Amino acid sequence: MSTRDALVLAAAVPLLSVAVTTPASAATPLTAAPTAADPGRGDRAGITVIAHRGASGYRPEHTIEAYRLAIEQGADVIEPDLVSTKDHVLVARHENEISGTTDVADRPEFADRRTTKVIDGRSVTGWFTEDFTLAELRTLRAVERLPQVRPGNTLYDGLYAVPTFDEIVALAQSESIRTGRTIAVMPETKHPTYFASIGLDLTEPLVATLERLGWTDRDAPVAVQSFEVTNLQELHEQVDVPLVQLTSATGAPYDLASAGDPRTYADLVTPAGLREVARYATWLGPEKNQVLPRDAANAIGAPSTLVDDAHDAGLRVAVYTVRAERQFLPSNVDVMGELAALFDAGVDGVFADQPDLAVAARAQHARC
Repeated sequence: MSTRDALVLAAAVPLLSVAVTTPASAATPLTAAPTAADPGRGDRAGITVIAHRGASGYRPEHTIEAYRLAIEQGADVIEPDLVSTKDHVLVARHENEISGTTDVADRPEFADRRTTKVIDGRSVTGWFTEDFTLAELRTLRAVERLPQVRPGNTLYDGLYAVPTFDEIVALAQSESIRTGRTIAVMPETKHPTYFASIGLDLTEPLVATLERLGWTDRDAPVAVQSFEVTNLQELHEQVDVPLVQLTSATGAPYDLASAGDPRTYADLVTPAGLREVARYATWLGPEKNQVLPRDAANAIGAPSTLVDDAHDAGLRVAVYTVRAERQFLPSNVDVMGELAALFDAGVDGVFADQPDLAVAARAQHARC
């Protein structure tokens, strides 16, 4: 065994020893239709734990091993960000620019693919999935996106391939059988307006996959997210699966801005805006600071009214992203304190980089 292999094995053992195969308290199915009483503000057992790009606090994100570990740790849902290859295959990457999540910059055979593009109004330089066929992309290997924050994850650099959406779905299906609990999938369509503009519409292959799987109604173990509005509204007309409208504390959906629509994310989360969102979506996915605002000292206090307002509109709420590292946390609590505060605020789900901690916090919350 090489030194590197030994380090990888040693790093894996502590994580596996605390993995939770069956959550202490089950989540409310994300595919159930929302009602005024479900999940309700007092539901302590119905919190959904969504593995943000897999167990990305412990493994390079968007890899099969990150998703597999998240399931072992008790996550209810695994979350891939979807982008397209040149031959129109959906793959999981945080962005279509992949220099920070793969070893493409070290591959001389692809040096001439480096270019600059305008993505959602921003100039971005690097290597892009839409310039690679799936076969070419599969020769690359994943690397840790935040090596300074998560140096332990760099032990796994170069070990894992870029997975397709189909492979992630297959993992969820096989793990559902193995564990005896439903593992749902919550893909996010990344930059749908941009991909449609270059002839690689994300909705077409996504809907084709859902139809092939028979995952087109509200009972399917899937929900689809987007920071844009138009593609969710189009999906609402084509399939009956739950949809998740993501929002940010600043800015506006790119599809609206590019079409001259003045609405911002702030407009979407007003009571009137939430009622409009509920016409096509089942879930709201706000930035966690929209639920727990931070003061000048970076401390959290009383929650905003957003969760109550969303519930009143008939929407469930899943906040992003809970991370255990100190730099991502409020100044006055640790990660378990932040999770407890979010649960007390009434959220129905959390996106977490360390799913085991969210599962443990949920169990503790249910006992209170």
